[in-house]
Formats: sequence, C-alpha cells, structure tokens
Amino acid sequence: MEDIFHWCREGNSIQVRLWLEDTGNDMNLGDDHGFSPLHWCAKEGHTKLVETLIQRGARVNATNMGDDIPLHLAAAHGHRDIVQLLIRERSDVNAVNEHGNTPLHYACFWGYDMICEDLVNAGALVSIANKDNDTPLDKAKPGLAKRLHDLAERSGHDIKKISFKEQSWLGTKTRSRDATLSRFKGINLGELDLHTKIAVTPSGETWRGRWQKNDVIAKILAVRHCTARISRDFNEEFPKLRIFSHPNILPIIGACNQPPNLITISQFMTRGSLFNLLHRATGIVVDTAQAVRCAVDIARGMAYLHSLERIIPTYHLNSHHVMIDDDLTARINMGDAKFSFQEKGRIYQPAWMSPEALQRKPAERNWEACDMWSFAIILWELTTREVPFAEWSPMECGMKIALEGLRVKIPPGTSPHMSKLITICMNEDAGKRPKFDMVIPILDKMKR
Repeated sequence: MEDIFHWCREGNSIQVRLWLEDTGNDMNLGDDHGFSPLHWCAKEGHTKLVETLIQRGARVNATNMGDDIPLHLAAAHGHRDIVQLLIRERSDVNAVNEHGNTPLHYACFWGYDMICEDLVNAGALVSIANKDNDTPLDKAKPGLAKRLHDLAERSGHDIKKISFKEQSWLGTKTRSRDATLSRFKGINLGELDLHTKIAVTPSGETWRGRWQKNDVIAKILAVRHCTARISRDFNEEFPKLRIFSHPNILPIIGACNQPPNLITISQFMTRGSLFNLLHRATGIVVDTAQAVRCAVDIARGMAYLHSLERIIPTYHLNSHHVMIDDDLTARINMGDAKFSFQEKGRIYQPAWMSPEALQRKPAERNWEACDMWSFAIILWELTTREVPFAEWSPMECGMKIALEGLRVKIPPGTSPHMSKLITICMNEDAGKRPKFDMVIPILDKMKR
C-alpha cells in the first residue's frame, strides 16, 4: 500500500491510475507523516495527477501531521498551476499550519509573486500573523509587500494584524485518514470504543465510536442466530462495500465478524444524512444551488454503482441513505446496504420506492430503473423540502403507491427544467426512465 506515496512522489501516472481503479483503495489515506497522495503530488508539481486525485474525491483541505494542506505545499514549491487548481476546488487559502503559516506566508517568503497575487485575489489575508507574529507581508521583499498591501486594500481586505491566538474562526481541521482505514482486515471487537447509541432499527443498532483514532459509525447487525453460513456470507459480502474510489460513495471501512456480533464500520459524518439536512433543524440552509449540487453528487455516485456488478440486491436509494460530508458533498452510504441474510422481503421506507419494486419479486425487477424512480423522489424532496407522503404510515404509503397510483405532486412554481426531469425519471414505464449517466449532464447545466 505504501507504494502509492512513492508513485505520487515520482509522478508515476500509470501506477497511480491503476491503483485508483481498485475500489478498495482510499485516496485520502495518509503516510506515517499524514501526507496524502494529494499532498505529495501538490508538493512535487504533478498537475495531471492532482487533477485526477481531485476528480476521484481527494480532500483538498486534509492536513498532514504538521497541519499543512496541499495548498501550503504547492505554494511553498512554486507550482502556480496547482495553486490555481486547488483554489478553484475551494481550498482554504487562509489555512494555518502548526507554525501559524498560511500558504501566502510561504509564497511571500520564497518570492513567488504571481502565486502571491493569485492567493490574495482568492481571499488570502495579508494580515494573518504566525507564531512569530509575522504576517505574509513581513516575509515578503519590500516591493512585493507593497504590491500585495495595495492589492489587499483594493480588494477590501482587513489590513489590521490578526494574531495567532485570535484565529478560532478557522474551525476544525480535517486530517488525512490513517492508512489503517484502507487495510483489508477484520476488526477485533476489543479495538472498538463504542460510546453513544444513535439508533435502534429492525436491521440492528447504530453506535458512534472510535477506532484507530478515527470517529466511526458502527452498525451491529440484528441477526437472530449467527450460523456458520451467515458468518461466511458476511465475510464474502462486506468487502464489496469497501468502495473508496469514488468521491460520492461512503464506503464500509472495516468489519468485525465475531459471532454473535456482526458489525460494519463506516466513517462518521458530522452533518448526518440528507434527510436530516432537509427536514430537521441543522442550521444549514439548502438553497437551490446546493440542492442541485446534491442531486449531481447522488447521480454520479449511483452512475458509478451501476457501472459495477450489482452489490447487494436489497439496497434502496433514499435520502436516509445519502450522507453529507463536511464540505456538503453528498455520498451514497454503503453502510445502509442490506446483506443477503438480512430482513428478506421487509420494507421500511416505501415512500421512495417505485410501484414495481413494491409489487414484484427481486429477481423480476429492473434495479437500475427502480433506483431512478427513487432518485426522482429525492429530486422532489430537494425541490420542495418536504417529506414524501408524510401523512401516511409506511404500510399505507406502500399499498397506495403499489395499488392505488399514489404519486408525489410537483408544486406550482417549480422550475420547468426540474419539473420535467422529475417527471421523466418517474416514468410509469420503467424501460423509458433515463440512466444516471444521461441525467448528470442535465443537472450540470442547471448548476450554471
């Protein structure tokens, strides 16, 4: 596994791309010093690999052990094209490392004039002081310092010095994940520190806890009697959910098989599910632009899943099963897939399911078309901010959708483009519903 860091340092694009094709490899893992593959590529100036890693979901604001983000390294080593690329990807231009230095401190110190101007134009502050009480202007040569001071003033930036201790506004840092999160191995129950029970459902208990110094979610599967066959099936199936290779998929990062306990481990998402974000008080306003971005994320994740061999036949797309990352990226939660031995024939959230999914046996369904119907309900949910069929119990809702033609109603005032897309994706003829790779360019146009 450690070879990936060597390949990134050397710029071996063929080996890096082959490594990324393995769905079990996590491009956000860190080496012994917390350097992620993106850190190394940014430091060494491998622009194409930086683009590839970002497209695959590399975190642009992940920190190494010294609290450097990739932008620190690109700025310090004079790679302007990578600096501009990271800025476009919303890298934090005012991120502070353990010495109190921002990327602008390093660009000023080394005299990279154009990078300095790029950073200031992107919102980097010239007034942030490091631990030695030096601002970027203190690190720059007089001529550059004067130009940057004038540029900052013209841009309306606050020129008053911000001391190192006053930077609480920076928020929580995101570490590169420990490489152990991507190592294929079973987890010993004694390694898990489960401290808070989050939910109890018919499928099992969900706990928040710690593992390998990472915040995780542990799902203890409800299995009446864990036979040798069930234990074997669990071992065969959970590795298929370790999909690290796409930014819109939230993988299972490990599992514990110690009968009677069957447990899956996922990364903890502080913002919770899309359902929570839309329907519960989270303090985050999902405007139209953010709603479309969420829809694009989900469509991309589902298109990727559909490109793979069908994983678990009882996975149902809905807003409960879409998790929201710190940067508001939507990710399909593999931890919500059902194993082959779980709850056969039981349905708990029919509001998002197509009529044929409620009527037919699993072997008789067009799963891709069923997922597209579910996606249409999520589009409706993102558009209206309402819970579908909230007035009905799950049993009543399922019966009415399957037998009485109950459907969501698109409210007046809905964008005609979104209204048309929802209608197309909910075509009563499953064969006429679009594929996800057909929907993505339509949503991309709506973002503009």
